[in-house]
Amino acid sequence: MKVKLDRDLCQAHGVCASEAPEVFELDEESGELVLLQEQPPQDLRSKVELAVKYCPTRALLLEEA
Repeated sequence: MKVKLDRDLCQAHGVCASEAPEVFELDEESGELVLLQEQPPQDLRSKVELAVKYCPTRALLLEEA
């Protein structure tokens, strides 16, 4: 799987970082979202799916790699 982040849509609410902290992180200095793993392992799939589902601006997309 591959995670896509649309930076134009992202408002750094941090929901994704709460759902999948292994994959997403909020940079405290810049206030921007950091994608830690563009291709996270399959064992994180359920967390990433929740992050995508609950993103308030729909800035995340999960694709099959």
